[in-house]
Amino acid sequence: MMDPLVITVAPNGARRGKADHPAIPLTPAEIGIEAARCQEAGASMIHLHVRDAEGRHSLDPDLYRAAIAAVRKEAGSNLIVQVTTEAVGIFTPDQQIAAMQALQPEAFSVAVRELIPDAASETEAAQFLKEQAERGVFVQHILYDENDVRRFIDLLDREVIPRTRASGLFVLGRYTKGQQSSPNDLLPFLNAWALDLPWSLCAFGCREAACAITAACLGGHVRVGFENNLHLPDGSVAPDNAALVRGVADVAKSLGLTVATSEEARHVFAHEG
Repeated sequence: MMDPLVITVAPNGARRGKADHPAIPLTPAEIGIEAARCQEAGASMIHLHVRDAEGRHSLDPDLYRAAIAAVRKEAGSNLIVQVTTEAVGIFTPDQQIAAMQALQPEAFSVAVRELIPDAASETEAAQFLKEQAERGVFVQHILYDENDVRRFIDLLDREVIPRTRASGLFVLGRYTKGQQSSPNDLLPFLNAWALDLPWSLCAFGCREAACAITAACLGGHVRVGFENNLHLPDGSVAPDNAALVRGVADVAKSLGLTVATSEEARHVFAHEG
């Protein structure tokens, strides 16, 4: 029996601003309101980015705390808040680790190739990830291609990455002009996966929903939102993130799939490896 579909919303990301879409939430208050709307539409988790006073991507724990407080105020205590450790070419592995150790979030995402770029970084990453597993943190490992998947499996096998509460996120596409991801882009990831761990995908462009529904039908989970896509499946600009969440949730339900609540999502990700 398939797990209920976990829909995560990524409402802003590290790069886009109001010039890209006026409804991209950037302030804590905006993020909180958008989180509540997306929860109502079917999201059980929010993938959270924060910006500094100049609008730049930040991992500042205090900025995260302000945004999380706004999410809790507007959406309540149940929605899972997953913060990002994305480097964006700015933050080192040590800085990513320090930010998460200071913040102690319920969930975070981290790119394997950023946190563990080489063999020399494995020892420190292993200790950090072991601490997070012992704390019961949901750690989602971002994978950009099938080679990342194979390296992830190797790191699991060598216990550099703990299996407890670990999951994968397959990224279909990149931040390139005109990028339009396709459901076919999922196949190399699945061919390399061969793991009994939860996996999700995110996709660039207006075929985001088609990629998401493909993943859902194959037993995966999904992340949608303005971080990677601003458009509805018909190519028109989405009014907000909630419209993207609702579109996927409605199609999933029409196919007989169950959309996870936040508590059900915690159960999906709370495996012991």
